[in-house]
Amino acid sequence: MTQLRDARTAEPALHPGQDADPSDLGPDLTVCDREPIHIPGAIQPHGILLIADVRDLRVIGGAGDIEGLLAAEWSGRTLSELLGEPCVARLHDAPHDETIVIGPVTGLDATMDATARLQDGQWLIQIEPQASIWTDTASLLGWLDRAGGTLERAADLKALCERAAISFRELTGFDRVMIYRFLDDDAGVVIAESRVPELGSFLHHHFPASDIPKQARALYIRNRVRVIPNVDYTPQPLRPADLSRLDLSDIDLRSVSPIHLQYLRNMDVAASASVSIVKDGILWGLVACHNRSPRTLAFGQRAACQALAGSLARQVRAREVAEDYRERLLLRSAEDVVSGKVLGEAPLADILIEASEDLRRMLGADGFAILQSKELHHTGRCADEIDLREIAAWVRTVGGAQAFQTHSLSKRFPPAAAYRSLASGLLGVVLSGEEPIILMWFRAEQIEIVNWAGNPHKAANASGGILSPRASFEAWTEEVRGHARPWSLPEIEAAQRIVRELYEARQTRRIRDLNRELAATVADKESLLVQKDYLIKEVNHRVQNSLQLVSAFLALQARAEGNEGLSESLAEAQRRLAAVALVHRRLYSDDNVEMIDLARYLDDLVSEMKSSMGPDWAEQFSTDFAPILIPTDSAVNIGLILTELVINANKYAYAGAAGPIVISLEQHRARFRLIVADEGQGKTDSRSGFGTRMLNAMVDRLGGTIENTNNRPGLRVILTAPIGAPEPMSMP
Repeated sequence: MTQLRDARTAEPALHPGQDADPSDLGPDLTVCDREPIHIPGAIQPHGILLIADVRDLRVIGGAGDIEGLLAAEWSGRTLSELLGEPCVARLHDAPHDETIVIGPVTGLDATMDATARLQDGQWLIQIEPQASIWTDTASLLGWLDRAGGTLERAADLKALCERAAISFRELTGFDRVMIYRFLDDDAGVVIAESRVPELGSFLHHHFPASDIPKQARALYIRNRVRVIPNVDYTPQPLRPADLSRLDLSDIDLRSVSPIHLQYLRNMDVAASASVSIVKDGILWGLVACHNRSPRTLAFGQRAACQALAGSLARQVRAREVAEDYRERLLLRSAEDVVSGKVLGEAPLADILIEASEDLRRMLGADGFAILQSKELHHTGRCADEIDLREIAAWVRTVGGAQAFQTHSLSKRFPPAAAYRSLASGLLGVVLSGEEPIILMWFRAEQIEIVNWAGNPHKAANASGGILSPRASFEAWTEEVRGHARPWSLPEIEAAQRIVRELYEARQTRRIRDLNRELAATVADKESLLVQKDYLIKEVNHRVQNSLQLVSAFLALQARAEGNEGLSESLAEAQRRLAAVALVHRRLYSDDNVEMIDLARYLDDLVSEMKSSMGPDWAEQFSTDFAPILIPTDSAVNIGLILTELVINANKYAYAGAAGPIVISLEQHRARFRLIVADEGQGKTDSRSGFGTRMLNAMVDRLGGTIENTNNRPGLRVILTAPIGAPEPMSMP
């Protein structure tokens, strides 16, 4: 079946003059995103669950065939009586936020594996039959070592995933194993597969985002391995019934959504397993396993799957970093060619025209155009001149200090639909000045044939008010139009660097021309330049003096008050003020006042904090900053956030004493992560003071999120936010 549409996020194309009927769009799939899958009130029947009070370790509830596998009388008994003292002894020093192994346990008919997790004052004990394979730990570790070596030797990402699919199939014994990668729109595609010959292939097939609801993706990060041994199982409810609202997010035996079970039946799957591929804390993909008959994975196999998936994630990251590095090297080489011409003596407009073909090839564009005042020059495959002027006028309204980019121009600028075959991708930069120069790189439409596993527009159906997944996974082909090859982050950065060089070259020429005019005309004008430079320095000097005066006043006030609490608050205010003052000094030491090197700024800010917090803190800071260019306004907010997080670590993690603090800055595509970790008391009670309100306000201004996680020991705070203004996502 084949379907044509204009964009991947659009609805299927209609016949001319045909209007879309809302009833034809299918049921509301957002109901799947609201399903409380973490509180199913039941478990799968291949194991049992015991719930014990943490105070006396007496069993207060459970689920599954406890009577048939463990003991006829179990409710109210202690864990020592049911599992044995050695198992219970392992609970005493167990961490409170992770699953631990406490088994094996001798049941009525067999030996079983037991794991435990502390949650809300209760021990949740999972007990499952042991596997008949992979019971030899030495053999399993040896196999994992060989499999890891096989992954390391893969030449590229494609070969890596193909080898991973084979290894996971060998480890699990499932009929089909697929490596499934998430795309930017949360849809996914199967990029590698290993299967028995009798099964059909899903290789290169796409699956819509609605197949995996949002809360399920969140659980895939929390629970790295999930198994459904038999899709036709009967859920085993929690007993007594008042435990039905218990959160089972971290329980491997948790019963799954009936919609998902029906989804698997529709695929002719009797058993399934999924292993999360988590890269840098982000769900990169899944290892999806299918079997035609019931099949399970015992605890040891699941642990091995998780270890192998971790190795795969590290190898994926290494190859993506290497690919990014190679692209940056190639771009730098191309930039050097253009930079050599930019620094020439000819007028800037003439230099741009001369270098236009080099600029086009540098970013792999099909066309390139320059508009200065009314003069238009273009090279390569471009739209008509009247269309180019129209695009340039629009870019001038939406562009700014940073490059504007899109790989689907007609969605952002509807008139571009008329010439999408020539200009579906646009990267535009405005070189500001009295007569702005607009640089535009174009990429032609790249018609893409997408193979879906079933019709993505019929991802579900409703019968009698009950939502059920689609019944067909027959290959369904779409021809996607209106898209070009996306611009990579290194390409966008290269365009911004070129524009910065052009700006600096233009400023250099202006200064040189001005100096010549001054030398040839009136000597008095030379004094004007001196006065202007003096005025700028004087303004900078006075701003710095004012900031220092306020800081000194805060220090004097702290000493005068004699109130330890007030003095500490004033010291915190001094550190916040230092973050703003440091940005100001950095701006006036750099020609570019719109962008700032975040790594250099944060490094200077940490040095300032070391000196202000006293000698005990001098050796406590560890930093690792990736170089990232960021708008100045954002840098001020980030500096204040970092200052506030260090203040919190000083105050809450170490109660005012000195202690280790690790600060790192990472880049992930068009986003950055600032991580501040301590080894103190961990998360304390919720705070709502001035610092917390200011912290939340700064995070909101960045359009980011902040997350508190366990650092084991201590607290790990992660700020994630866009590096620049991201391209808005279009709605379907």
